[in-house]
Amino acid sequence: MTGVGAYGKRASARGTDALVMRHAELVKRIAYHLAGRLPASVEVDDLIQAGMLGLLEAAGNYAEGRGASFETYAGIRIRGAMLDGLRKLDWAPRSVHRKARAVAKAIREIESELGREARDAEVADRMGMDLGEYHRIVEDSAGCQIASLTTEEGEITLTDSNSDPFRDVVDEDFRAALTEAIAGLPERERLVMSLYYDDELNLKEIGATLRVSESRVCQIHGQALARLQARLAGWRNR
Repeated sequence: MTGVGAYGKRASARGTDALVMRHAELVKRIAYHLAGRLPASVEVDDLIQAGMLGLLEAAGNYAEGRGASFETYAGIRIRGAMLDGLRKLDWAPRSVHRKARAVAKAIREIESELGREARDAEVADRMGMDLGEYHRIVEDSAGCQIASLTTEEGEITLTDSNSDPFRDVVDEDFRAALTEAIAGLPERERLVMSLYYDDELNLKEIGATLRVSESRVCQIHGQALARLQARLAGWRNR
């Protein structure tokens, strides 16, 4: 390598290091914000570690003059790296995913038969369990889903391991169907979804707003996700 080439490589490395150093706090900020919306079993340090890899990648690939600031560009890459890391961990047992699919199936059957939204008690009865057990299932289901409805790059995504009805959001028709399905949720479920995804409140903050327990918010959130999964199930095969 020539002297000029070696100097250029060292200068590029110094520039990358400087970007990483200046934006390390951005990784922590995103990690703690995301952690506030996830189960307590998720370690913030794991999010930070994944986010730092995303920051390094962003610093190495960023090119000025493309319209987005480095912080905006890096924020997207950092968040994506954290969500990728969480998908690989997938802490939820297979039984949680299996039960979540069973809930969605029961909701789909009831709503098809009755022509209206399925009620908690009806779903529990269809599954042959009491209401308390049903609520535990939807709460566990909500806890295992790393949900993030974002407006980044105009895309709506929800990341989950196996039972995610939103993983293949690739066209405007699906986004329209998703928007319609959310609008058709019962009022309380729709409100929780709005506070969680649009206003980015965590479960504790939503509970304080609605004057219910954090556990109850998790149940409502899980019920909403199960209902959306039931109503959008047909899109997976299109």
